[in-house]
Amino acid sequence: MTDDAVGGLVDHLFRHSAGRMVAVLARRLGADRLDLAEEVVQEALMQALTTWPYRGVPDNPGGWLFQVAHHRALDRLRRDGVLRAKLESLGAGWSAPADPATPSVDDELAMILMCCHPALPRPARVALTLKTVGGFSVEEIAAAFLSRPATIAQRLVRAKRQIRADGLGLEMPADDALPARLDSVLDVLYLLFNEGYAAHGGDNLVRTELCGEAIRLARLVLAHPSTERPPVHALLSLMLLQSSRLPARADEAGDLLLLGEQDRSRWDLALIAEGLTHLERAAAGDTITVFHVEAAIAACHAAAPDEASTDWPYVLQLYDDLLALKPSPVVALNRAIALAMVEGTAAGIRALEALGRQRALARYHLLPAALGALWRRAGVPLTAARYYRAALALPVSSPERRFLLRRLGECEAEPASR
Repeated sequence: MTDDAVGGLVDHLFRHSAGRMVAVLARRLGADRLDLAEEVVQEALMQALTTWPYRGVPDNPGGWLFQVAHHRALDRLRRDGVLRAKLESLGAGWSAPADPATPSVDDELAMILMCCHPALPRPARVALTLKTVGGFSVEEIAAAFLSRPATIAQRLVRAKRQIRADGLGLEMPADDALPARLDSVLDVLYLLFNEGYAAHGGDNLVRTELCGEAIRLARLVLAHPSTERPPVHALLSLMLLQSSRLPARADEAGDLLLLGEQDRSRWDLALIAEGLTHLERAAAGDTITVFHVEAAIAACHAAAPDEASTDWPYVLQLYDDLLALKPSPVVALNRAIALAMVEGTAAGIRALEALGRQRALARYHLLPAALGALWRRAGVPLTAARYYRAALALPVSSPERRFLLRRLGECEAEPASR
C-alpha cells in the first residue's frame, strides 16, 4: 500500500474510531487522565503511519491501533509513579476489545455525558465533545466555529482542568441526575447540527461533517436503554429531516437555494423515512419539547411536493406552539414568514416590521432579507432593494452574501412597480 493510501486509511480510522478508543481507555484510566488516553491513541496512529507502508496493513487495523494504544498506556503507567496506581484498572486482568470499530455504547455514552456535563461552560462542552468523542482536531473545530485554534485549545485545557477539579467521572449518572445531563447532551448536539446545517460565516453554506457527527452521536445516545427517550427520538428526527434537504440546498456554484427553489427530487427519501419513523417514536412520551415541534414543522415540508402544497395553516399553528415553548425573536421571525403564506404578504410584512423594533434582531441579517423578499413579492422592488442592502451591511456567510447580492441585482433590474 502506498504512503498516500496508508495516510488515507489512518485518517479514516482516526475520524471513525479514535473517539471510541479514547472513551474505552479513559473510562479505565479515569476522567482525570483524559489527556493520557488521547496521547496514546495519537501515538498509535503515528506509529501506523510509519510502519504500515513497510510492514503492510494488519488484517484488523482498528484492533491493531487499539492494542498499540493500550500497550503504550501500560508503559506510561509503569514509568510514572504517580500513575502506577492505575495499572490494575488497565493491566493484564482486563481484555481490550479486539475491534474498536464495534461501538462500546457504555463507554462512548459515558464519555458524551461527561463532555456535556452541565457544570462545564457551553462552548467548552461543544469543543470537548468534538475533540474527544468526534476525533476532530483543534484546527477543524476552530474552522467550524470561525475561531482561532489557540482559543479552542484554551477552552479544552480549561475544561479538562475543571473535570479534574470537580471530580467529574466517566460513569452513567444516577437516575435523578440523568434528565439534566441528557438535556445538556441534546443542547450540544442541537447546536452542533445547526452550526453545520447553516454555517454562520465563512465560505461554506453547509458543514456536512458537523451535521453527520451530531446525527451519529444522537444515534449512539438512542442505542443505550437508559437514554433511549422520546426527546432524543425527536431531535434525531429533526436532524434527519433537515439533512434530507442538504443535497438541494445549494446550486452547482455553491449558492444558496431557498426552500421554494429547491429541486425536491434531490431530497434524500431514505433520510425522510427514517426521520418520520423517529418522529412517530417521539410521540410515545407525555411531554412535548422544542425538538418535537421543530421536527413536526420539518415533516410538513418533507411531505409536501412543492412549496404551494405545504400545509401552511398547520405550520403556522406549530410555530405558535413553538413560540409558547421557546419565546424567541428568531422563532417569531419564522412564524411571520408562515403567516405571510397563510394570510398574505401584507400580514407577513406587518409582523416582520414589528419584530424590527426588537434589539435582539438588530444584527440579524435574516430579518431585512425576509422583508426584502416579501416587499418584492408585493411588487415594490425599490423597497425590497433597500432591505437587501440593509441585510448586506450585517455579518453573513459568503454564500449568503452572494445570494443577497443576486436578489439585490434582480430588484434593481425590475420596474419600480408591477
